[in-house]
Amino acid sequence: MATLLYRLGSTAYRKWWAFLAAWLIAVIALGGLAGAVSKPMSDSFSIPGIPSLQAQEMEKKLFPEAKDIENAATVNIVMAAPQGHSLREAKYQQAAGALVKDLATLPQMPKTPIAPPVQASDAQYKMAVDGAMKNGAPKAVAEANAKALLPLSQDGRVGTISFEFDVPSVPDVKPATQDDLIAMLHKHAQSSGMQIEVNGRGMQQMPETGGSAELIGMAVAAVVLIITFGSLIAAGLPLVTALFGVGSGMIGIYLATSFTTIGTTTPMLATMIGLAVGIDYTLFILARYRAELRHTDDRAHAAGLAVGKAGSAVVFAGLTVLIALAALMVVGIPFLTSMGMAAAGTVFFAVLVALTLLPAILGMLKTKAFGGRVRKHKDPLDEDGHPLNNGVRWARFLGKKPAAVVALVVVLLGALAVPMTDMHLALPSDSTAAKTTTQRKAADLVAGAFGEGRQAPFIAVVDGTQLGSQQARMGAYGQVVAWAAKQKGVANAQMIAVNKDASGAQVLITPTTGADDTATDNLLSALRDGESGIESATKTEVGITGITAIQTDVSERLTGALPIYLAVVVGLAFILLMLVFRSLLVPLTATLGFLLSVLATLGATVEIFQKGTFGLVEGAPLVSFMPIILIGLVFGLAMDYQVFLVTRMREAYVHGMTAREAVVDGFRHGARVVSAAAAIMISVFAAFMLQNNSLIQSMGFALAAAVFFDAFVVRMTLIPALMYLMGDKAWWLPKWLDKILPSVDVEGEKLAEMHPELEKEPELQDA
Repeated sequence: MATLLYRLGSTAYRKWWAFLAAWLIAVIALGGLAGAVSKPMSDSFSIPGIPSLQAQEMEKKLFPEAKDIENAATVNIVMAAPQGHSLREAKYQQAAGALVKDLATLPQMPKTPIAPPVQASDAQYKMAVDGAMKNGAPKAVAEANAKALLPLSQDGRVGTISFEFDVPSVPDVKPATQDDLIAMLHKHAQSSGMQIEVNGRGMQQMPETGGSAELIGMAVAAVVLIITFGSLIAAGLPLVTALFGVGSGMIGIYLATSFTTIGTTTPMLATMIGLAVGIDYTLFILARYRAELRHTDDRAHAAGLAVGKAGSAVVFAGLTVLIALAALMVVGIPFLTSMGMAAAGTVFFAVLVALTLLPAILGMLKTKAFGGRVRKHKDPLDEDGHPLNNGVRWARFLGKKPAAVVALVVVLLGALAVPMTDMHLALPSDSTAAKTTTQRKAADLVAGAFGEGRQAPFIAVVDGTQLGSQQARMGAYGQVVAWAAKQKGVANAQMIAVNKDASGAQVLITPTTGADDTATDNLLSALRDGESGIESATKTEVGITGITAIQTDVSERLTGALPIYLAVVVGLAFILLMLVFRSLLVPLTATLGFLLSVLATLGATVEIFQKGTFGLVEGAPLVSFMPIILIGLVFGLAMDYQVFLVTRMREAYVHGMTAREAVVDGFRHGARVVSAAAAIMISVFAAFMLQNNSLIQSMGFALAAAVFFDAFVVRMTLIPALMYLMGDKAWWLPKWLDKILPSVDVEGEKLAEMHPELEKEPELQDA
């Protein structure tokens, strides 16, 4: 592999104009195609086969006219009169009427007329009470059920206007329609003195990219790169190539929307990942290119050697990330598969850019690649004539008491992992959105006026086709209502629909708690556990569905898939590292270190983002798919740092150094570059905590924490301490296994054979 990459790098340097032209043509062509065929993004968190979707299929058979809950572009406008006032006052009724009139002018609005909250509430109340009493319900029960669903709060201060955009599905809602609606509500709120907010699936909006988070991350990365290279031009190269790789990845994502559903947060996640790995991969190759220039004046040759050696490690590191993300297909969850593949595509472009575009740019710049010098540093030499840098000092410090270091790291990371036992996973909702968003404000108004459960209803679908008479069916449906109403945590249960031949009914179950509350999850479990009993008693078939049930089922499926995915990734990590290091103990310690960093990261994220410790953010459940995404990415990053540090140790050991000397030599050559790469990744990820999106904030923190734990605590502290303790045994591999395993030339040993002058590795004097 190293030989092939050498040829690629040297060719790209010599024929830089051809490679640059090919990249530009490809990006422009694909960008134009993406603009023509791309479709709107939408969050679709469904998994085939979950109980809630099975119940929804039963609902479609009994109520063919019922619309798919996930495709319904629902909109909930929430109006609140000032404190001490009521929407029944003439002033606010007039304002509500004016708003409803203006709503009719918006595009994609439903054809059915919309009523203001007061008029809708009065009409709905009378109709519901009369209908229930006509069917034999006592007046008190009829009135209580009617009040439970009114669009006007009991004190009259808060009211809702609910409708669905006239579109086939949520992605068909145009962003311009959403923007116009928000602007209209803002205008009416200012003129009326009311607070008017809006939420619902029809108001899903894609998080903004290209904002302060990216700029801050790039700024910190620029400072680190300037310190690393001491050159303004060299520092700018990783930033430029990373942006180019992210842009290419974004084009691929938008192309993918034409044939699959892509979530609204996917571009942000891909940007976060693409920037980090894009900068790091270019940094590794560029640092090696500079080192090679100390041994040759042939810049094309140096570029080839850099791509052949450091590029081999980049390919391996990138491959591990790609495999980890692609392995998300194993869990069989469609939206997670598309998210993983989208992120994997961005990583693929980052690797491709580092291997081809970077040497082409170096060929274009030639001697100016390290221009704009701002600093020059040369390490002092030790008694053996080797550079004495901070990496060497740290490695020697760890070697004094390695057992104590191992114990300290294990205890520290283990303690951080403890909060993970309380981890609560859920899917994002309007109730967990940032407090500054109109979606969250609307959710808070509804929760305060109508109760938390108003926004987390369940639908019990009842199939009564096995019962002969209509009277028997209606009696059975009544029993189901009574059964649901007596469950702990139910605020109200009532029949809301019966089909034409009375063979099926819908029972609305309103919890006392919100969708992100564990009590609501417990209620769903209790309803499911009691299904068989009520089915036997009524001779019906009962299924629980609704958007809350669907999201809860998805979260449970994701939680159940976590151990499977972790086992796949851990097993893969062990095999890949065994191929690279020709050892059993090195892969074992590397994999255990990966597990420690992941568990510590999840524990810290639970403590800060779920429990709200330190008051940095409002406590809320973690997004269900965050742990799996985190595991996939941390796996790739962990192998990245492991390869760049430990392959140097292995090379030194093979060339005659003792096991202890090899650890020090590995840090002499790799510690600075790995430290710079980790610092850049941490800054890029941490900057995304400034985004106004809870998913992105928690992912940014988790990834930044994971890189810190894995790079500085595990790879640069725990692993070298373990290498000291293992000594020569670290590199033991059974002879029979050594014969079976294929040879992976990650460090370019074949290139050293082709070029004997490279037998001695170049020293990173001013890295």
